[in-house]
Amino acid sequence: MMTRLEVCIDNLESLFTAQDAGADRIELCSALGLGGLTPSYGFMQQAARHRRIPVYAMIRPRAGDFCFSELEFELMLQDIAAARAAGLQGVVVGLLDEQGRVPATELQQLVAAAGPLGVTFHRAIDLSANWRADLETIVASGCERILSSGHASTALAGLETLQAMAQALAGRASLMPGAGVNADNVRTILEFTGVSEVHMSGMGWRGGMVPHGVNMGTSDDGRINITDGAKVAAVRALLDQ
Repeated sequence: MMTRLEVCIDNLESLFTAQDAGADRIELCSALGLGGLTPSYGFMQQAARHRRIPVYAMIRPRAGDFCFSELEFELMLQDIAAARAAGLQGVVVGLLDEQGRVPATELQQLVAAAGPLGVTFHRAIDLSANWRADLETIVASGCERILSSGHASTALAGLETLQAMAQALAGRASLMPGAGVNADNVRTILEFTGVSEVHMSGMGWRGGMVPHGVNMGTSDDGRINITDGAKVAAVRALLDQ
């Protein structure tokens, strides 16, 4: 059974790197340093133009928690429409209510808005107050997969919960472990959970313009985070064994 590899990126340079290194699918984001936010419409269009593999756009209107206001929810619907218009293959969504539960009605609306696009439910499940019940809500909505670290900071630390999630899903949707996945642990994660796809960032960096003592934010403006093709290729090689 082939194990699929998804790579999250937040710039166009990394799209080419991830594809060349063996990714099977792209999670298209902005601001990976904030956990991934919705990419711009222009980025979606460029990714659709240059992709050789499926591209799923993150639909997350802001950083912080996943309890979104009515206006933020409307923005999510508009961004899903943008992903469809750009010609992408899917979207990545997630939301919780004030009790930390996945709201069935709102999730169904997001899936309906995606129409023919594939839908992944992201790591908001790792903040769920009752992941077992919320798995059922996610499956019933029509999401095709769930990205999770098993209610832990990394997939490796959440192995037991990931295994329980996979057993609870029983093939009704795919479970995709993510967070800290690399060449040192991917085989352990696969063998313990029995999943057929994994998610990684393969984060690296390169130098940018020489800084002049002024930063535009809290990050280092002289450093550009990019996908490290060698990290992705190393995981790809292990998956192909």
